[in-house]
Amino acid sequence: MGCSGSFPGPESSASCYLVEHEGFRLVLDLGHGSLGSLQRFAGLDTIGAVFLSHLHADHFIDLTAYYVVRRHWHGGPLPTLPVYGPASTRERLVAAYGSGVESGLEETFAFHPTAPGRLAVGPFDLTMARTAHPVECYAVRVAAAGRSMTFTGDTGESAAVTDLAAGTDLLLAEATFLETETNPEGLHMTGRQAARMANVAGARLLVLTHVPPWHDPVQVRAEAEAERADQLRVELARPGAAYDV
Repeated sequence: MGCSGSFPGPESSASCYLVEHEGFRLVLDLGHGSLGSLQRFAGLDTIGAVFLSHLHADHFIDLTAYYVVRRHWHGGPLPTLPVYGPASTRERLVAAYGSGVESGLEETFAFHPTAPGRLAVGPFDLTMARTAHPVECYAVRVAAAGRSMTFTGDTGESAAVTDLAAGTDLLLAEATFLETETNPEGLHMTGRQAARMANVAGARLLVLTHVPPWHDPVQVRAEAEAERADQLRVELARPGAAYDV
């Protein structure tokens, strides 16, 4: 739904991905502008759960708008929606929304704090691992029917995230930085680092995401292509792209 890094770009909203299996719809992240993009592909009353990798605005802020949707749906309030995220998700939503959100909040969202480990959400088996990022952030492996995709969330190079992605079919990996710059550690990856992670994990497909609007995505992909193993296919995330895993 959205793949722009750090803030919305002219071609894409911020982080948001829709995963579907057996009619169940799981949304990964709801960054700036993504609720609008989501409506192009799914009714807002058809979402089964939301998973938030972390609480930076470009990954969660449209949960405030989604509260309005579910609380004031034209046919009456929608059923309570499970929201999986860091332990402070509820408090962060209240702070971001401002006064008035407390009324009916518990009937709108059921907050479930995430942690490293596994849980079942609808038909999916989710496995989480902490990432290399300054705030509490989780990569997630989503598995069903013997197939899996892994979303890195925001992360620098991380053995924990690489282990989580071992044998995954699709690795959706952030690639915020360029190799040509001096980049801080423990924050984000380059395309080359994302490809290195995919190689070690043995992924079949690497989809690069979270590229900020000021970077050339073609350069990000070229850096990944220079590092990829022969069995790995590399693509750039784009709004509306769909993959059968």
